[in-house]
Amino acid sequence: VQLQASGGGSAQPGGSLRLTCAASRSIDGLDAIGWYRQAPGKQRELVASIGRGGTTNYGDSVKGRFTISRGTPKNTMHLQMNSLKPEDTAVYYCKADFVGLDIWGQGTLVTVSS
Repeated sequence: VQLQASGGGSAQPGGSLRLTCAASRSIDGLDAIGWYRQAPGKQRELVASIGRGGTTNYGDSVKGRFTISRGTPKNTMHLQMNSLKPEDTAVYYCKADFVGLDIWGQGTLVTVSS
């Protein structure tokens, strides 16, 4: 499985961005897929994930602001990021869990500043 992330960029505080992760196969066949982020000098952390059955999981800092969803076509997944804050600035990585493996895509930079 290969993952391609897109949609990063710059936004002002309070603004919105949408990230997309495109997989080389349908995400229905993956155990889980989601987003992690890493800010300078900080550890990589979970942003949001969606499991095979559709169960979603969010990091505490993004609950109520970010929404993860399956896309169309079925090999895509989106992260809608609303009410962005400067502390959301980070490199965002798409990650899939598949047959016991952690598969990472390349990162996409999100910068939130005024």
